[in-house]
Amino acid sequence: MAASAMDDVDLVLRTMAKTIVDNAVYFAELDSVVGDGDFGYSLRNGFEVVVSDYDSFDRSSVGAVLKKVGFVLSGKVGGVSGPIWGTAFLRASQAAGDKTELTAADVIAILRAAVAGIMHRGGASLGDKTLLDALVPAIDTLETGLARPEAAQDHGSAALQEAAEVATRAAEATKPMLAMRGRAAYTGERSIGSVDAGATAVGVILQSVSAAWREKYPQKETGR
Repeated sequence: MAASAMDDVDLVLRTMAKTIVDNAVYFAELDSVVGDGDFGYSLRNGFEVVVSDYDSFDRSSVGAVLKKVGFVLSGKVGGVSGPIWGTAFLRASQAAGDKTELTAADVIAILRAAVAGIMHRGGASLGDKTLLDALVPAIDTLETGLARPEAAQDHGSAALQEAAEVATRAAEATKPMLAMRGRAAYTGERSIGSVDAGATAVGVILQSVSAAWREKYPQKETGR
């Protein structure tokens, strides 16, 4: 993953959007346990547009396409998710700028910028039982994995899979947490015992992106 061309960015964004649309009911059901149950449907409203209109987006640079996705989400996704996810993509677009190729360091910087946007917009921190509790450890894992010499050989496939697995485990680990942000925070101790829908969504999305990435860039067999 020394460099990522625009078609790789397209692969990630298309896979992410389709995964969110396909899992809207599942995410909404998770959210309904202690939230208002609209998380999955709200996200679907925005990402359906991303799926249907993606070919018409400005894809002259990484920043341009991320900015367009951010605008779509800000305008189409209701509730608190629209501003939070929209801000994440807009901050990511600023970090990406006019680049059309991304180094591993660029990828991590873009993801960190998205996290900073989420924290700023939503006022959440690690441990508040939000999507950050899966996203941040996944990014940490991805950064470590991409720093390994072998990452250049498989285009980061192994590192991305590790990140997806960490996100999935981290999402499950939100179950005993007390929700401090969002609608779930109003339920107090009732929020304990159920996973956070946003964190779970991060795990599901990363697993799908990892599978698509491995299909394009298969991991090479190690020698015996």
